Amino acid sequence: MKKVLVIGSAVVDVIITLDHLPGKSEDVHVKTQSMSLGGCAYNTSDIIRHFGVPYIPFFPVGKGAYGDFVRKHLALRGITSPIPTPDSENGCCYCFVEEDGERTFISYHGAEYRFERSWFDALDASDISSVYICGLEIEETTGKNIVDYLEQHPEFTVFFAPGPRLEKIQPQLMKRIFDLHPILHLNEDEALSYTGKSGLEDAAWYLSQLSHNAVLITLGKDGCFLYHEGQGVTIPGVPAIQIDTIGAGDSHIGAVISGLQMGKTLPEAVAMANQVSAKVVETKGALLSEEAFQSLGLTK
Repeated sequence: MKKVLVIGSAVVDVIITLDHLPGKSEDVHVKTQSMSLGGCAYNTSDIIRHFGVPYIPFFPVGKGAYGDFVRKHLALRGITSPIPTPDSENGCCYCFVEEDGERTFISYHGAEYRFERSWFDALDASDISSVYICGLEIEETTGKNIVDYLEQHPEFTVFFAPGPRLEKIQPQLMKRIFDLHPILHLNEDEALSYTGKSGLEDAAWYLSQLSHNAVLITLGKDGCFLYHEGQGVTIPGVPAIQIDTIGAGDSHIGAVISGLQMGKTLPEAVAMANQVSAKVVETKGALLSEEAFQSLGLTK
């Protein structure tokens, strides 16, 4: 089996739980604070790892306290990125989790989001079949270096999770990404906002006309809307007791990629991903323990 190239960030998630986000000038107390290894690309790769699918963690890890934390915790997991240490500090992500489990992110971007073109020379393209990219890295001024590399390898299947920053990416760069015919993965708010459509199927159809590939729109507890080969279908979600939603989308796309690498059909992979993301929202933070993942029975 060829590998999945996971391009993106590994960061420190500073997870802060509180009753509600403060309004302007309001003073609130937090309930708990903790630090965890996170980042969209890392979260996605961790699900791929759980499934036993081979992958390449293509994560820049910078200097400073946050970089040291990331490097230490990657090493504890036996994970090594082929990217040399950038000469700048890593940032972090502040994850505010309210009483209902909904999360709000505030990101301090550092070295982990910026990619040099020369780094890609270390990769053996013949060993890669699929690539994950995220909108946060593409939005940066160095995002074009990622797209440059992908344009040189049209044989790759590209999975693009643009996230809430979709409208911040330069239109010319977005066109280049759409021309790669990526499988798109985004949530309902992102899809409706970007397309300006009022209905889910219209938004999915519009996006499919841009990418000429499948579109996956996650719907939280209601599952995922899959638009593929001219047809749309909602694949039902799995009931879950929501603790927090950190990493739910990342885990979902990680499971979809894994399922396809394992030979499942796209609807089968999405159904499996719905199970994984449901388990993640029942977990504090973005990562599943081995025990929690194995309880799903998806690798038997």
